[in-house]
Amino acid sequence: QVQLVESGGGLVQPGGSLRLSCAASGSIVRTYGMGWFRQVPGNERERVAYVTNVGTTAYADSVRGRFTITRDNAKNILNLQMNNLKPEDTAVYYCNAGLGVVQYWGQGTQVTVSP
Repeated sequence: QVQLVESGGGLVQPGGSLRLSCAASGSIVRTYGMGWFRQVPGNERERVAYVTNVGTTAYADSVRGRFTITRDNAKNILNLQMNNLKPEDTAVYYCNAGLGVVQYWGQGTQVTVSP
């Protein structure tokens, strides 16, 4: 059973930074496509950042230039460095691992950006 455990969420002021981490069981980080999604109540879950199993990255327009996704294959950890945070970044952030139709999700971590 694959497990994804997020950490690093919290409360931060606008302009601040947070670093989210996702610890994965097994060696899926190096073989699966991995991503970070976020969801606000009443809205659909949206993809924020993604890294393929060969290291290609992609970002939502709303976070490009502020967020950086990285993958540590040796430690089976996926990170999301979030800089210059804005109130509209407030959401529950989820780690995702996918290989074809197989998808795994973490439990989510709350990020709140507020003065």
